[in-house]
Amino acid sequence: MTPPRRVPEVRTIAVLRANALGDYILSLPALEALRSAYPQARIVLLGAGWHARLLGRRPGPYDRVEAVPDGVVGVTAPSPRPGHPIPPEPPELGRFIERIRAERFDVAIQLHGGGRYSNPLVRRLGARLTVGMATPDAPRLDRWVRYIHYQPEVFRYLEVVGLIGATPVGYRPRFPVVAEDLAEAKAAVPDSDRPVVALHPGARDPRRRWPPKCFAHVADALAAAGADVVITGGASETELVDEVVAQARRPVRALAGALSLGGLAGLYARCRLVVANDTGPLHLADAVGAATVGLYWVGNLINVAPVERGRHRPLCAWTTRCPVCGVDCMHPDHPGGDCGHQVSFIADIPVDEVLAQAFDLLRH
Repeated sequence: MTPPRRVPEVRTIAVLRANALGDYILSLPALEALRSAYPQARIVLLGAGWHARLLGRRPGPYDRVEAVPDGVVGVTAPSPRPGHPIPPEPPELGRFIERIRAERFDVAIQLHGGGRYSNPLVRRLGARLTVGMATPDAPRLDRWVRYIHYQPEVFRYLEVVGLIGATPVGYRPRFPVVAEDLAEAKAAVPDSDRPVVALHPGARDPRRRWPPKCFAHVADALAAAGADVVITGGASETELVDEVVAQARRPVRALAGALSLGGLAGLYARCRLVVANDTGPLHLADAVGAATVGLYWVGNLINVAPVERGRHRPLCAWTTRCPVCGVDCMHPDHPGGDCGHQVSFIADIPVDEVLAQAFDLLRH
């Protein structure tokens, strides 16, 4: 089969990717492929509010960031559960679409997900050509690929932009760290002669959280080996970070809510190692060049774990059934373990295994 050719006379490209930090990081190779294939085009990232705040003045494979209004179902707000009514769209959405349509984009690309809610939004943008993914229940765009849940995310999005002839220039996500990021990080964690190691015990989904007592054991072992151990987390994760610190027997530094996302990038860029659950900060650490030990549920390991082992050691929990109800969480009817129970699916990853990989990375 002949690969798709580049689209002629493309001057403007809109890319919808309005979800979380890790989702954005994993789309960066696709954005870089777009930039390489269409170097003269103006690329506008249609993101969430946090994208605009973090990326607005930061270099990257885009020219501008536009924030999709909050409350757009399936895009900047959760999709409704089966049987529940669909909330009305926010009034700001109409004005947003009108403004985007006025720019007369040549291509609009959906890198947001399966397309049930995002594809209708992309269609409303009025682009000459629409491109993206589709589950069986999603409207089709002009050029599309089937959304299959278990596929490495980086290569999923590279496949999408390949529909318009954007060939990969790399597969490693790269996030630029600027001087302000490093200054913020150094104010929180001053330079010392000890290697900095960060542990991140949080995750938005409780099923992806390794127990705090396990992080405390790792913190003690790394601190005993001479590392300056910091426990990172967002402001909403203060209680979780404090729990790790309280259970640790050696002094460690708590940084819950102390850093912006840019400051967190600056800190991770200075770290010899980051040990974290599968969440946005873990992927940020990868993208700024830190070595990582990532803690994954088996389904997420397939989708988002890095493919290299020289700098990354993803560890896997092989739990396939919910520890509470026994539902098979690898089944196609509910991939990702969405049975409704908020219990850890990765608690059985051994502390000794985490430490073995952590010390191996620190030695090498």
